[in-house]
Amino acid sequence: QVRLVESGGGLVQAGGSLRLSCTPSGRTFSTHTMGWFRQRQGKEREFVAAISWSGDSTYYADSMKGRFTISRDNTKNTIHLQMNSLKPEDTAIYYCAAHLRPYYSLSVDTIDDYDYWGQGTQVTVSS
Repeated sequence: QVRLVESGGGLVQAGGSLRLSCTPSGRTFSTHTMGWFRQRQGKEREFVAAISWSGDSTYYADSMKGRFTISRDNTKNTIHLQMNSLKPEDTAIYYCAAHLRPYYSLSVDTIDDYDYWGQGTQVTVSS
């Protein structure tokens, strides 16, 4: 069974940092773009960041640029999202996702680009 397991969420004060991790099990996604999305309460799931299969290219939603950094270690089959300067509006459930096509990164910022999803990890930023 293929699973994506997120970890690293929690409660942090505004201005603080958290590092999320995503570890696939059941298969490797070293040939796939990986993404992070989030869903705030009462809102639709939205794109946060993505990283190409090689790690050479990264993509961010405008509101995350300069604050969030996505990275991957294919030797450890792990993807990370470093989140700095967190704001209360970053409070959400954060989801890891694997792109449905290998070696492809022309479209990475929509839900339909991904076919494997984790269960999510809660991030709460207090003011």
